[in-house]
Amino acid sequence: MHVPASPSPAVDLAAITLTLPSAAGPVAILKGISLRIPAGQTVALLGPSGSGKSSLLMVASGLEAPTAGKVHLAGTELGSLGEDELARFRGRHVGIVFQSFHLIPTMTALENVAVPLELAGRRDAFTCARRELAAVGLAARATHYPGQLSGGEQQRIALARAIAPRPTVLFADEPTGNLDAATGEIVANLLFDLHQQTRTTLFLVTHDGRLAERCQRILRLTDGAIVADETIRP
Repeated sequence: MHVPASPSPAVDLAAITLTLPSAAGPVAILKGISLRIPAGQTVALLGPSGSGKSSLLMVASGLEAPTAGKVHLAGTELGSLGEDELARFRGRHVGIVFQSFHLIPTMTALENVAVPLELAGRRDAFTCARRELAAVGLAARATHYPGQLSGGEQQRIALARAIAPRPTVLFADEPTGNLDAATGEIVANLLFDLHQQTRTTLFLVTHDGRLAERCQRILRLTDGAIVADETIRP
């Protein structure tokens, strides 16, 4: 009987370490982390400040090279790619939402969402960007600049920009951290609604236990090491 091969995990980390220099000497940020995330899964990473959560996200998304170990994303080892190849790969497979939005202040909402699509050579970049703005309820804000928008609106635009290219993995680093409770709830609902629609793998860094519990799986990071890995639901 032929058994089909299992699909590659969306994220596969093998013995990842990250050591950074400091005035007092080298500091171990990540300590031998191995982790597999299946395609389409929602995963929350919890841990105290300074535990290495954002560093792990940076390494897993290809924005930071590990000191040792291998990162596979969508079946490709990131360490085997040159700088330009890695940038193109991230453009196709990685979407990132940061706590502080990181919108381009001189571009309108529509232009911000269109940026990754234009970089990917999409001729329909602006048509797609309008559709994504509508999906986050901000079609009427298309011509507004980030400085004319509330924090919640900026984060929704950042989310639209991240999801527009339909990445293999959407990384979200404290996406509700700069928002009040009510606005944070709106953004969180939108994040999970978009996941349901696109089935993109979600890797969520958060301090919020309630937000983490909406994921299928919760990882707990302490002092650069994963100390718990709990499946909440299939």
